[in-house]
Amino acid sequence: MSLNKKHITLDLLKRGEGGIIHSFPDEFIPIKLLELGCLPGNEIQVVQIAPFKDPIYINLNGTHMAIRKEMAKKIVLEVS
Repeated sequence: MSLNKKHITLDLLKRGEGGIIHSFPDEFIPIKLLELGCLPGNEIQVVQIAPFKDPIYINLNGTHMAIRKEMAKKIVLEVS
């Protein structure tokens, strides 16, 4: 039995949801996020979303951080 997987950007997830990073345009991701493990194949989860949907508080490889919604729109996740 195979699971259907779909692609969605990080900004569309709700609190508690997560997925595996599929892709992103390299020129838009700050080097700091890459150093912290924001790489294809790594798991990411939404911890909290600010009242006006910006910033988004995430858990990436055990590290909690806040990123802007504009950045989250560029991170494509694979969710099942």
